[in-house]
Amino acid sequence: MIIRILIVEDDEDIRETVKAYLLDAGYHVDACSDGDGALNLSYDNNYHLVILDIMLPGINGHELLKEFRKIRSSPVLMLTALDDVENEIKAFTNEADDYVTKPFTMQVLLKRVEALLRRSGALQKEIRVGSLTLYPESYKADYEEVRIPLTPKEFDILLLLAQNNGKIIPLETLLTRIWGFDSEVTEGVVHVNIKRLRDKFPVNIIKTVKGVGYCLEAGGG
Repeated sequence: MIIRILIVEDDEDIRETVKAYLLDAGYHVDACSDGDGALNLSYDNNYHLVILDIMLPGINGHELLKEFRKIRSSPVLMLTALDDVENEIKAFTNEADDYVTKPFTMQVLLKRVEALLRRSGALQKEIRVGSLTLYPESYKADYEEVRIPLTPKEFDILLLLAQNNGKIIPLETLLTRIWGFDSEVTEGVVHVNIKRLRDKFPVNIIKTVKGVGYCLEAGGG
């Protein structure tokens, strides 16, 4: 499974150093120097992690984080020279997952990245939810130890639901996360894919929350 990371940092030396270390660690990395460019990239790509500075040209890191949270639930690590309590609290209020202040060591940063990716499920070789087991690296799924044939899109939907087990995923989130922000796919296509996905399992493991979205029921039924 390819792990995609976005670095948003206006200091070229820091940006390129972090990018080089992450590439050496085996991650796929995009990097940009301003908030507006980062927002466009986040619309077009499904990143597993974002490393985000606060003081940026254009839209700042706090505002970018709020916009990012409208379309993505991936972990965000704030990397900033601002070490005051007010900015740290604001970042966590806007749903940042970690906060690292400059200067920092690359070894510690890499470990924090690894911890966030592991916590989100991106680094897990398998994800278990009740009788369901997903294998992200091979796009395979088992239910009660029986292999369930899935298309790539069906697997992506199921993986998103499994990573947010018990939480309702809004229809809009499914559209943007699975098909992309600028896709012309309609809500009807989502409903059709969910129906096909349900039909492949011996029990209904995907609950419809009318007018809101869908959630995975861990125990099936």
